[in-house]
Amino acid sequence: MQQTRRIFSGMRPTGRLHIGNYLGALKNWVELQDSYQCIYCAVDIHALTTISSAEETGDIAVNIEEMVLDWLAAGLDPERSILFVQSHVPEVMSLHTLLSMVTPLGWLMRVPTFKEKVRQMGETDETVNYGLVGYPVLQTADIILYKADAVPVGEDQVPHLELAREIVRRFNNMFGETFPEPQAKLTEVPLIVGLDGQQKMSKSLDNHIDIALSPEDTRKRVLTAYTDPKRTHRNIPGTPEVCNVYSLHKTFTPSADLNEIYQECTGALRGCVDCKRQLASNINKHLGPLRDRREEYRARPGYVKEVLEHGEEQARRIARETMAEVNEKMGLA
Repeated sequence: MQQTRRIFSGMRPTGRLHIGNYLGALKNWVELQDSYQCIYCAVDIHALTTISSAEETGDIAVNIEEMVLDWLAAGLDPERSILFVQSHVPEVMSLHTLLSMVTPLGWLMRVPTFKEKVRQMGETDETVNYGLVGYPVLQTADIILYKADAVPVGEDQVPHLELAREIVRRFNNMFGETFPEPQAKLTEVPLIVGLDGQQKMSKSLDNHIDIALSPEDTRKRVLTAYTDPKRTHRNIPGTPEVCNVYSLHKTFTPSADLNEIYQECTGALRGCVDCKRQLASNINKHLGPLRDRREEYRARPGYVKEVLEHGEEQARRIARETMAEVNEKMGLA
């Protein structure tokens, strides 16, 4: 019987992670290892829902390796957490199919993120793929296949998890108590605005800073950052509250220096370029140990593969037990 509370979460394999991913999720994942049995998954099947050509699938394997290197470098420990690739545990596809038999289509069509994604992709009801419609069902399968008690989410993601809970309730009512209703493990997810100063940090918007970037490239990227739009000259007092560079200083700059930056900015005693250079230096100092560990792991041929295969074995043991129970209750044994 499961004794320790279990966490599940996943990331789409988009390659190297940026500081928004690190501060918004990965840092928290590392901390959760102290209190939970953690299961973390590279959700490669989910990535297929928005791929438009066969050429794009060629990047998935490389992206998984790059992402997992960042996971390990940040502190995810394969001896304390189960790290694996979603498609390498095929039981999740079986559970997805069975859950789709009990999930009303109307529930899926009302998901706000589905409508937004369809709009972003320029799709219509006639062209949108079934995988995108069924994304929440596969997401539910991801979580409950391992009978996770909780999923780390920000406040804005709670409604998405509620759909998973509704699917679980419907299944349990139809076939008997099988799955725990996954609870939201609420975490403070900071909004990391990108270098454009306008939108959330994102690779697709090219407004990001990879956590594995070299110190010199980090400096170059930070120097392109958008700052206080009203501060067109150095002698104009700044407004740190509206400056994205200052918001990043709050994360990467020691608190003892933060007040000095604020005073010098509002007093027109420092320029934006000086502020950016200090930020870049502090980001490099903060991420230096992580980057060193990443290079150590990269220098070990086959290490990431070994980690994921070890995690796959652990995940499949849990998945097989769950599917045996599901098949029996659904009359498929």
